[in-house]
Amino acid sequence: MNRALTSFCNYFDNEHKLLSVDQSDHSVDWHRILPFIFLHLACFGVILVGWSPVAVGVAIGSYLIRMFAITAFFHRYFSHKSFSTSRPVQFIFAFLGTAATQRGPLWWAAHHRAHHRTADTDADAHSPLKGFWYSHCGWFLSGAHFATREELIKDFARYPELRWLDRYDMAVAAIFGTSLWLLGEGLAWLVPELGTSGWQLLIWGYFISTVALIHATLSINSLAHWWGRRRYDTRDDSRNNLLLALITLGEGWHNNHHHYAGSARQGFFWWELDISYLILKMLSWTGLVWNLKPVPDRKKFAHKQVAGVKNR
Repeated sequence: MNRALTSFCNYFDNEHKLLSVDQSDHSVDWHRILPFIFLHLACFGVILVGWSPVAVGVAIGSYLIRMFAITAFFHRYFSHKSFSTSRPVQFIFAFLGTAATQRGPLWWAAHHRAHHRTADTDADAHSPLKGFWYSHCGWFLSGAHFATREELIKDFARYPELRWLDRYDMAVAAIFGTSLWLLGEGLAWLVPELGTSGWQLLIWGYFISTVALIHATLSINSLAHWWGRRRYDTRDDSRNNLLLALITLGEGWHNNHHHYAGSARQGFFWWELDISYLILKMLSWTGLVWNLKPVPDRKKFAHKQVAGVKNR
């Protein structure tokens, strides 16, 4: 019994997993890919649980709140420090982002900082030069990219609560999924006319929502480096893409971001819809976040300066 309990706990402990990971192997670790495959297969559970307006609504809400946690906090805050917030708010959105099942905040931000240093080169973990599959999801399923690069995230690694989230990220996802199941069971008991259940909310609110969320996020690593338009002549092949911006709440303005990563706003111009920034702006009115860093005009209009030089 104790051995079984230890094995169960070790499954959620990334430090324990790291002991058996070959960190020199860049190929896909097929033992680690099994949970990723299960995540996708579980979506077919919709055949058994059906659907309801409540389930679809929960799935959409689960997608949006966790996507915001990823785009605004994992990316713009933890990776680029483009605004400031309090320690409690930092933890809340770190928890929600970890519930997106894309590893913990320290792992995510450290790898993203490394990406900006080596974007679209052989040293880039998810360079499109390595092929669509690898740049989309193969890279994070390899042993070489399993560990958190703590030397790149020392500023946030000093918080023990963030280190806990990073170490037990799978436990956070399990807590989130269990909470959705309990919500569904509670609704089925209290308001049976809604036609939902615990299993229905688990399938829709966690599995379907999470698979859509993961692939939308990963599309910025893969699709946003070959599909779209380039306003700025960056050293990488980043692109701006309206469709990707819509499904990721603003991350699709990727060429803008690689041109100037320090801004809280990735849609540099008024017509570039950046929902994450709009929410951050509203949160700044409440005092929950502050010091939203803008795009300097010299960077924003750099493409016009270059065009002016060429036309002389």
